Amino acid sequence: MLKKAILGLVLILGFNTTTLLAQDVNSKPLPLHQLQQQFVDLRFGMFIHFNIPTYANADWPDPDAPASLFNPVDLDCDQWAKAAKAANMTYGCITTKHHSGFCIWDTKTTDYSIKSSPFKRDVVREYVDAFRKNDLKVMLYYSILDTHHKLRPNDITPNHIDMVKKQITELLTNYGPIEALVIDGWDAPWSRITYDEIPFEEIYHLVKKLQPNCLLMDLNGAKYPAEGLYYTDIKTYEMGAGQQVSKETNKMPALACLPINTAWFWKTDFPQVPVKSAAKLVNETLIPLNNANCNFILNVAPNRNGLIDENALAELKEIGKIWKNEGSVGKIAETGAPIISSNLAKNKPSNSSWSDDYNIMDFANDDNFRSSWVSNSEVKNPWYEIDFRKPTTFNTVVIAQNDANFSNYTLEYYQNKTWKKVYDGENSKKVKVNRFDKVTGEKVRVKIKDSGKQITISEFEVYNEKR
Repeated sequence: MLKKAILGLVLILGFNTTTLLAQDVNSKPLPLHQLQQQFVDLRFGMFIHFNIPTYANADWPDPDAPASLFNPVDLDCDQWAKAAKAANMTYGCITTKHHSGFCIWDTKTTDYSIKSSPFKRDVVREYVDAFRKNDLKVMLYYSILDTHHKLRPNDITPNHIDMVKKQITELLTNYGPIEALVIDGWDAPWSRITYDEIPFEEIYHLVKKLQPNCLLMDLNGAKYPAEGLYYTDIKTYEMGAGQQVSKETNKMPALACLPINTAWFWKTDFPQVPVKSAAKLVNETLIPLNNANCNFILNVAPNRNGLIDENALAELKEIGKIWKNEGSVGKIAETGAPIISSNLAKNKPSNSSWSDDYNIMDFANDDNFRSSWVSNSEVKNPWYEIDFRKPTTFNTVVIAQNDANFSNYTLEYYQNKTWKKVYDGENSKKVKVNRFDKVTGEKVRVKIKDSGKQITISEFEVYNEKR
């Protein structure tokens, strides 16, 4: 009764009830593991690539394409939502801003948005309202890479960082509870914008401050090992780019995406080109992914009028006839908190016991998980070391391996000409995450015990996490 009375007063006063409800829903932060479980249990959703590229016949249009192109005269987000329901999907995710920087919401950060288009209407608002009306969860996609605003490698300014924070704040303040914010164009091989240039840790904490129960996912599956949770709350895989979750061994909560058409954004030939078959999508993709703790999001691109084409609508109905959402996939494993900080060991001076000639110590802190330091076979107790050359504070060490070929080890840091121990024990995982209270040292090293074989380390990482 009290909540109804408050909402009634809010309506009378003309405040935004969506914002109030978002704050109410997210006032009690849930454990990350519970949020991951809820996400995987959603099983199947609709990706909606709809933005300036829709009008350019290219996924990456001219960054100076005029805002006047954007004019979906028959926009019907309710049609999208009903199509998702017909396929037994549980949520949607729309491209609020893609790589070319056009914003399809009423942003105050730039004129390159719907307010400069002939359409004017807030597409994000209409999308979230339609999907919620149809009992579907709401997620948002946002690109860090922004070629229109020249937010690109080697050209990032404090104003760019400020714009990103303000835009994310708008999206997570004005549209009610958002299940997940899906980030793209960040630390990808093709975007080359690092987590240091646009500070990941700051953005992550901003998202959690605005909506504690909003998952943050970065589409970064191309770089990081499958067993580690790096810079994302959920492991992500873009299947069309060759990123494949292991359907046999995956233990991580995951998301995989694929378009029903031949590309992500609508093309002029889409109405004539056959879409992917419902039976194949269900039996070869959706069911196997769900069985591997992976949520599947299928992209369906609206056309220039703002409607989904008939061939896609028909196939979505076929999916709904042959596949039913059975709810929970079963209990998923605990992942622990993701790595979100800057790697202090990256490209720092390193040292080690005798190593193979072509796999020396530099390969274990080069920010490349496909290269490795390899100990020489003659060394029975190998060690590896990072030298900061000055006192450095840290509280996390991660040892990433492509093959978990050691488990028993000691971690030490060098302070006042003395080595001090922070960990001594066993960890058989490929990605060994070691968190401890803050220490300050000039060096940090791992000493490996009882290996009996050559040791490999693909990345030795050091972090000072804000906890």
